[in-house]
Amino acid sequence: MTLIPWRLGRSLLWDATCVDTLAASHIQATSSMVGAAATSAEQAKRRKYDNLDSSFIFVPFGVETSGPWGPEARALFKELSKRVIESTDDPRAGSYFGQRISLAIQRGNAARILGTVPRCGGFEDVFDFISF
Repeated sequence: MTLIPWRLGRSLLWDATCVDTLAASHIQATSSMVGAAATSAEQAKRRKYDNLDSSFIFVPFGVETSGPWGPEARALFKELSKRVIESTDDPRAGSYFGQRISLAIQRGNAARILGTVPRCGGFEDVFDFISF
């Protein structure tokens, strides 16, 4: 939630979600349309928060693990980038902001993958295979 009013004196509320592009529940849609899972996630968030007070501006921010962003995420990113560039007077600030979001997604992907790999005890298992 923004502390400073975003537009028309209302605060911005945004809810980010990152959906798995290759999940069984999304694979049919994502195989025929780029960003289908992100768009679907944004629509689900919009329905979930439909009862929010009209004193807020709500924007769902849907992205997919393989990269595509939903339409509302792209629109919010463009607006945020524009505001960051204006406030810093640095034309590269919007690009830097996008890179930070992309890195956060990549870190989440890495954490998800590493969470499925069993932990090993160290190099002891490797040394069992090496004969000197």
